[in-house]
Amino acid sequence: MITLRDITLRRGVKVVLDNASATLQPGEKIGLVGRNGAGKSSLFALLTHRLSNDKGEVEVPKHWRRSEVAQNMPETDDGATDYVLEGDLPLVAARAALEAAEAANDGHAMADAHALLADVGAFDARSRAQALLMGLGFKTEQLDAPVNSFSGGWRMRLQLARALMCPAELMLLDEPTNHLDLDALVWLEAWLQRYDGTLIIISHDREFLDAITKVTLHLDEGKLVRYGGNYTSFETQRAERMVLQQAAFAKQQDRVAHLQKFIDRFKAKASKAKQAQSRVKALERMERLAPVLASADFNFEFREPLNLPNPMLMFDEMSAGYGTNTIVRNVDRSVLAGQRIGILGANGQGKSTLVKTIAGTQPALAGKLTQGKGLSIGYFAQQELDVLRLDEGPLEHMVRLAREVGPAGREQELRDFLGQFRFTGDMVNQQVGSLSGGEKARLVLAMLVWQRPNLLLLDEPTNHLDLNTREALSMALNEFEGTVMLVSHDRALLREVCDEFWLVADGVVKPFDGDLDDYQKWLLDQSKEAARAAKKQSAAAPAPAVKASAAPAPAPAARDDRKVSGQARAKLADQTRPLRKEMEQIDKRMHALATERAEVEAQLAEGAAASAIAEMGKRLKAISDQLEADEARWLELGEQIEALS
Repeated sequence: MITLRDITLRRGVKVVLDNASATLQPGEKIGLVGRNGAGKSSLFALLTHRLSNDKGEVEVPKHWRRSEVAQNMPETDDGATDYVLEGDLPLVAARAALEAAEAANDGHAMADAHALLADVGAFDARSRAQALLMGLGFKTEQLDAPVNSFSGGWRMRLQLARALMCPAELMLLDEPTNHLDLDALVWLEAWLQRYDGTLIIISHDREFLDAITKVTLHLDEGKLVRYGGNYTSFETQRAERMVLQQAAFAKQQDRVAHLQKFIDRFKAKASKAKQAQSRVKALERMERLAPVLASADFNFEFREPLNLPNPMLMFDEMSAGYGTNTIVRNVDRSVLAGQRIGILGANGQGKSTLVKTIAGTQPALAGKLTQGKGLSIGYFAQQELDVLRLDEGPLEHMVRLAREVGPAGREQELRDFLGQFRFTGDMVNQQVGSLSGGEKARLVLAMLVWQRPNLLLLDEPTNHLDLNTREALSMALNEFEGTVMLVSHDRALLREVCDEFWLVADGVVKPFDGDLDDYQKWLLDQSKEAARAAKKQSAAAPAPAVKASAAPAPAPAARDDRKVSGQARAKLADQTRPLRKEMEQIDKRMHALATERAEVEAQLAEGAAASAIAEMGKRLKAISDQLEADEARWLELGEQIEALS
């Protein structure tokens, strides 16, 4: 169990945590939420002892191993798989023990080391590491490529794989979905759902949090408040809590005014002095409630485009790629005014290549791409934050943009415009290099809006944006009168903005007939097909040769095909009957467990007694373990029935 008791933490003059308390049970999956700059990463640093609290107590079981994603960019010539394997600390320790035993020629120590290697899963560790890498989007030929050969985003995926490789009782993930595309995000989501340790996630992806977390810890104004349920449940509960808090505050203010009025009226009268004094003491003893201070919502809007060419783009047998390497070919489509297109596709299939070709940052390899007259593209690239000038301030960026790209604007007009994106006062001159990732992303959005485009080409625009800013972006895109083409791993944004999808797969671009749920099913089917193909390939290896005399004699032909067929069906029914019966029993048990879990979570959400919380946490963990075991057995039975059939 993790216990934070009356914690105060300061970073410079800022109080990040102010007498904050929280209790987290073993095996819980917790979403840590709060606005940018609230102190979520500082809390992670506190739990891993990189920071020390100024006051209070932090209790984390001493035997717990911790795993988190390192934020530094790895620089090594080691292969990708070997680098990820180093994240398995028990495996690294067991290998070191074996090397020491061999160096000392100590047979007893070598035997112990080999036993330890077996205990930590050394024999399948490499395949487990490669499964993590492939789940995060690495191709087979990249598994042993040097770490230094990968770009920054891919190296951060390596850091994530390394964190997942460590068998830890406590896993801390700070924005793990940044640098991931949708297929890798779906895989990570499924992996974390199976993780049986205590998990704390900082994320601004609503659907990701909803799918994984069962507890939400809200950090606001230095206080920690625990809510039972995922992010959507948290929003509902917090809204209700704020309404009740505001009502209680208003009621108390009425009571205070009533007492003060009595005191002011009768404090000078001898006959009422005693009563007035008792009310003064009542006021002093009263625990004052604070008013609800909700953080101001951030919102912005895209300017009305000067014109709307229709069609905006026309592809005529266009091919795109790099040099002689064609990635997508024979694109024959058009983009019309007002369309909202989401671009889907697995990693490496060519989504960003297509977007870069449309943006004009790289030429088409073949065919033709025609732009409508008056087309103005607002392009947000994945690497857009990297091309900001770190030694300049937001105002300098805007002045140069207005001068070189347009439309023109006076300095005061540009200052006022930046204020809409929360760049106020001296902040307009603060060096971009010292801004947070979210602030940099807001600056890029401001620069896009200023250009007044009629086609928005957005490649992963939500990286580094908090939930409030993502919601503001969604609203602005829905009100935008031009055309939107969007690549994103944020499913909430795709659902709210896009009304049609293009799928980039197998070298072609085609319409995807379905929604995001259908796309996730499609990804799962693709993964299963790949697994079956690999299994079939391994099974197709030639069997050992046998002597001809050892071959069994052919069975006699059946005289009555219908009789044989009926006997086969009867035999199959006999074989599968106990399996189906067990599946029915598991279904009933899982339904009962799910009902019980919902009841326990509801009790926790309503505020259970402190003495009962620990037992409820243990029961939730036991239910989750049983459900996971039942699901695994249900799938196993289904596979057995399918094999028999």
